[in-house]
Amino acid sequence: MCGISGFLSLADQRADAEIVRRMTAMLRHRGPDDEGFYVSGPVALGHRRLRIIDLETGQQPIANETGTVQVILNGEIYNFAEVRTLLLKKGHRFKTRSDTEVIVHAYEEFGEECVAHFNGMFSFALWDEERETLFLARDRMGEKPLYYTEQSGWFVFGSELRAVLEHPVVGRELDLEGFSRYLTNGYVPDPHTIFREIHKLPPGHFLSVSSGKARLVRYWDIQFHPDRPRSEDEWAGLLWEGLCHSVRRRLVSDVPVGVFLSGGVDSAAIVAAAASVAPSARFTTFSMGFEESSYDETPYARAVAERFGTHHQQVMFTPEVARAEIPGLGRLLDEPLADPSFLPTMILARHARQTVTVTLGGDGGDELWGGYPTFLAVPSAAWISRLPRPLLDAVARFVERLPSSAKYGSIDFLLKLFVRGLGYPPDVQAQILMGGFTRPEQARLLARPVQVACGQFNPYHDIDDIMAGAGATHPVDRLSYHHCKLYLAGRTLVKMDRATMAVGLEARAPFLDHTFVEFACSVPARLKVKRWTTKYLLKRALAGRVPDAILRRRKQGFGVPIGRWLRGPLQPLLEDVLHRDRLRRVGLFSADEVGRLVHEHLTGAQNHQRSLWTLLTFELWREAYLSGNAWT
Repeated sequence: MCGISGFLSLADQRADAEIVRRMTAMLRHRGPDDEGFYVSGPVALGHRRLRIIDLETGQQPIANETGTVQVILNGEIYNFAEVRTLLLKKGHRFKTRSDTEVIVHAYEEFGEECVAHFNGMFSFALWDEERETLFLARDRMGEKPLYYTEQSGWFVFGSELRAVLEHPVVGRELDLEGFSRYLTNGYVPDPHTIFREIHKLPPGHFLSVSSGKARLVRYWDIQFHPDRPRSEDEWAGLLWEGLCHSVRRRLVSDVPVGVFLSGGVDSAAIVAAAASVAPSARFTTFSMGFEESSYDETPYARAVAERFGTHHQQVMFTPEVARAEIPGLGRLLDEPLADPSFLPTMILARHARQTVTVTLGGDGGDELWGGYPTFLAVPSAAWISRLPRPLLDAVARFVERLPSSAKYGSIDFLLKLFVRGLGYPPDVQAQILMGGFTRPEQARLLARPVQVACGQFNPYHDIDDIMAGAGATHPVDRLSYHHCKLYLAGRTLVKMDRATMAVGLEARAPFLDHTFVEFACSVPARLKVKRWTTKYLLKRALAGRVPDAILRRRKQGFGVPIGRWLRGPLQPLLEDVLHRDRLRRVGLFSADEVGRLVHEHLTGAQNHQRSLWTLLTFELWREAYLSGNAWT
């Protein structure tokens, strides 16, 4: 796991080595062990290394035999041994045992099609001197980030925004459409960013820059194709076999590997699979606990740890810890992300880094196997939305007046989210159920000049663009595609990448092995959500393999009691960051509307924890990344 950065002149200017050194220095947290550079003519490549595989000879950049092809990698190529064997048979010579070196020779052998041969989580940059081509690629599901921009005759890229922004030609102008996207989703979805003219390379895409022109190509996508009829037992057996195979790949490492264990189904499945494929190993598992019992999952995590005899470690996330870490949140996030679980994830990663360098986690299980409440709610909402509009409005007003606990999965919590999505198309309903401000809510929230500047921009059109590629008709499959492309890629994986890489820890997600994803897409949707049971087939595959209590319990989610804390120990911070005078000075938000949200929350009239955390996070990020007026 590493950080990469670099740039290419599109006008035959010489690259400045000092610039790429400054850019790469911004990524030291991603790769604290080593650094390397390649600067020649118009191109510069920079690399920060976290040693995982080939500890002695894996320094980057890595070149081919003649030095005409140079590559830098962030991530892992899990099947590098198989690809290496194939390339050796074709006459290629290797000088290291690194997974990175297979990229160089695979590119020589297969050209742009080399990405089809890689199983991994990766973003990499390759310079082909003979063809004068810069080639960038990102993994299929979007585990590893890659930003890029073309400005003033330079093409600039990096693992994080902070590296790209370090190049002197790159500006820091807030993109108001990106800002609206953030408020809508709680993150900025691919390929957009929060800054004007800076983009993310979407998952499953590569980009080549040659003769001054950039060409973006999708090389893989999620495709649903239910396979021939099988019994439930057969499907469950194949699921378990596929998960074990994926976990086995992700245990390849020259440094210690642990597991993030939440106490839910997905992480329990990873521990069970790891114990199955490596029965002689005693893994270390890591859990985050809360003093508030309704949020604390540690008893379930301990039950799994005891079942498999792991060396279990537990960390507590308290208001005091949160208060100490929140002021630095904006700088840590790189791009605003309204996920309260970021901080406890980072704290847990910091603790795990004292023992291991790699962890496995359960990301992707909910999206691919039907675990979220949306898999039950959206089909019902589609039916209810056909009722007369006046009736829907009356129901919405009634529900809005109800007090709410904001506890994930509680009836009142889900009901309030449910009615907010009524009347919208199903794909948009799904997004609203996952959180964020609706368009009417944004209209009230934004200062009048910002409303005017945004014009008629509709962030929900992003959903239409994304779902055009779904190629699925069953509601469960469509939701799975929706959640993978938006929530997983834009929020969950970003959270995990930034939280772990902030402390130099590599996180691997066995559920996201692309061959396992393709298997999930072949399973009939009726076996993922059956009647009112979510993750039906996954739970069936795990029956007898993990404690029954894990499979029976209601989904809790990695929640944080942020609503309660904002009324208590975090109230001074909330009132300071969202102070009316500060908001008026910046000019993005309506100070009166934000004041109303704060007042209603603090008095207990309503629970606005999601909205307030979204605003608080943005303001902390803005202060770290923007100076003066934020948008003109």
